[in-house]
Amino acid sequence: MHHSLLGTLETRHSPLPAKPPGMGGYIAAALVGGFVGAFLTRNFFESEKKVTHEMIVDYEIEHPQFCRTMSQLLGPPLVEGNSVSILENGDEIFPAMLEGIASARRTISFENFVFTHGRVTQQFTDALCAAARRGVKVHFLQDAAGCDCVNGTEMKQLREAGVEVEIFRYYHLRFNERTHRKLLIIDGKHGFIGGVAISDDWQGKGDKPDHWRDTQYRVEGTVVAQMQQAFLDNWIQTRGVVLHGEDYFPEIPHGGDLLCQAFQSSSAEGADGARLMFLFSIAAARKSIRIANAYFIPDDLTVQTLIDARHRGVEIEVICPSAYTDQRVVRYVGRSRWKSMLESGIRFYEFQPARYHCKYMIVDDVWTTVGSCNFDNRSLRLNEEANLNILDKGFAKNHVKIFEEDKARSRQITMEEWRHRPISEKIAGNLGCLLRSQL
Repeated sequence: MHHSLLGTLETRHSPLPAKPPGMGGYIAAALVGGFVGAFLTRNFFESEKKVTHEMIVDYEIEHPQFCRTMSQLLGPPLVEGNSVSILENGDEIFPAMLEGIASARRTISFENFVFTHGRVTQQFTDALCAAARRGVKVHFLQDAAGCDCVNGTEMKQLREAGVEVEIFRYYHLRFNERTHRKLLIIDGKHGFIGGVAISDDWQGKGDKPDHWRDTQYRVEGTVVAQMQQAFLDNWIQTRGVVLHGEDYFPEIPHGGDLLCQAFQSSSAEGADGARLMFLFSIAAARKSIRIANAYFIPDDLTVQTLIDARHRGVEIEVICPSAYTDQRVVRYVGRSRWKSMLESGIRFYEFQPARYHCKYMIVDDVWTTVGSCNFDNRSLRLNEEANLNILDKGFAKNHVKIFEEDKARSRQITMEEWRHRPISEKIAGNLGCLLRSQL
C-alpha cells in the first residue's frame, strides 16, 4: 500500500516527456548547421591545395626562360614599351594621383582598400566628383573592411555626383577575402599602382612615428591595359558589368623602354599565383635579394627557399617595420620566424623614423616586383592583390638607391638581440603563429 501510494504520487509529479521535434525543426537545424559550416569553411579553412615542394630553378633571371615562365605561369605576358616613375610618401603620391584624376577626359577606374574620414579622403572625393560632373565615367570599387565611411557623407557625395560606387564584399558570405588592390587607371592609358592608402596617416614625408613611409608607382605604356583588366576582374565580380571599348582599352603608344607585367592574384582563382611569383623569383636569384615589406610572415616553403638562396651565396636583406606599426601581434609573429633565416646569414633591418608600409622586392639588380602584396598568408592566399613586375636593370638600380636610403634609416637586428627580445613578445609571437593563416 505504501509503495503503491508512493508510486502514484511519483507518477503524478513526474514531468511529461518532451515532444520530439517535428520535421520542420530538424530541417531548420540542418540548414543553420550547414550555413555555419559553409561560412567557417569558406572563410577560415583552406580548401585548395598549395605548393609545398622545393622550388628548383636552373636558369637565371636574365635568361629568356625566366621571362617566358613568368609570362605564362602568372597569366599576362611581360610587354615592352613602358615607363614607371617611383613616388615616395604622401607628399609626392597624393598630388600625382589627384593630378591624374583631374586630367581624365573619358574614364577613371579606381580600386582601393583603405578610405577613411579626413582631409585626404575629402580631396579624392572632390576630385572624383568633379570628374564625374564634367562627363568622365568614374568607377570606384572600395573594400568594405578598409572603409570607415561606407554609409558616410563621402560615399553619398560620390553617388550624387554620378560616380559608380561599389563596395567589395559588403554583407557577404566570403567576408574574410578582401580586395587589397590599389589601382587607379586614367583613360585606359596611364595609371598608378602600389600600396598607398587614402588616409591622412599617409600624408607627409614618411618620417613621423604616427605616419607611414610608403611607395607608389606611376605607369605609362602598354602594361596599363593589364592594370585595367585587374580592375575589371573585381568590378565584374561586384557589379556584374563588363566595361570595354575605346574608353577603357584604347590603343596605347609605347611609353618607354621597360619590360613590364601587371600581375593579379585572387582567392577565387584557387591558385598560388602571388606566392609562386615570389618563390620563383627567390629560387632564380644568383646574386642578391632585397625585400622591403610591411608584413613579413613567410610560410615554411618560402623560408626554406630563402635559406636555399643564401646557401647558394645570394646576399639577402629584409627591411621590416619597427615598433611603430599598426599590427603589433603581426610584427611579433613575423619576428618569431627569423631564427633559421638569421642563422643562414639573412640580414634583417627595422625602419626607425615612421611606420613602414613599402611592398617591393629587387632580385639580382634586374627584377623588381612592386604593388599591394604583403609577404604573408593573407596577401598570398586570401586577398585580391595586384603587383607590377619590371625586368630592367636601370629601374632596379634606381630602386636599389631607395632601398639603401631606407636601410640607412633602419637598425639591423642581430641574432643576439633577437634571442633577447622580451618574453611577452615571444609568447605573443608563438601564440599568434596559431592564427598565421589569417595574418
